[in-house]
Amino acid sequence: MGAEDELLVAVHDAHSEALYRYVVRRTGDAEEARDVVQETLLRAWRNPAVLQRPDDGVRAWLFTTARNLVIDDLRSARRKREYAAESLPEATRADETQAVLDSWVVADALLALSPDHRAVVVGAYYGGRSVVELARELDIPAGTVKSRLHYGLRALRLALQEKGVTS
Repeated sequence: MGAEDELLVAVHDAHSEALYRYVVRRTGDAEEARDVVQETLLRAWRNPAVLQRPDDGVRAWLFTTARNLVIDDLRSARRKREYAAESLPEATRADETQAVLDSWVVADALLALSPDHRAVVVGAYYGGRSVVELARELDIPAGTVKSRLHYGLRALRLALQEKGVTS
């Protein structure tokens, strides 16, 4: 280790704790205070003439530099444009516009079906019910449910084609 490095270690040992407490009082933020103390000591290392001063002169230079760093940060554009929030903003969601429009088109196409076909298609695809459940609910045979589902989907496809949605 060179003489300048030894001087810097001595300056760090002698002044870093007091400098840290001073900066914490000015900023109110322990993490920011550590950054300011580190930057202050880095500037002292880059300016070896400071380390040659008497101990009081070094201390004054360190505290002045730290104070200026805090003031510069407070005046910076980052501070003027960034504000701490007490809670996180709402999570972003994907744009659901197309899904809403699609649901409107499908709902309109469902109106083109007969009530019997519509009941089976809506019950199966929107209600999530099985053929057996629909047969029991509508009081018709399971084969009829399958047939209505087949022809209902076919009619729905034709209605969507007429609207230019599918090919």
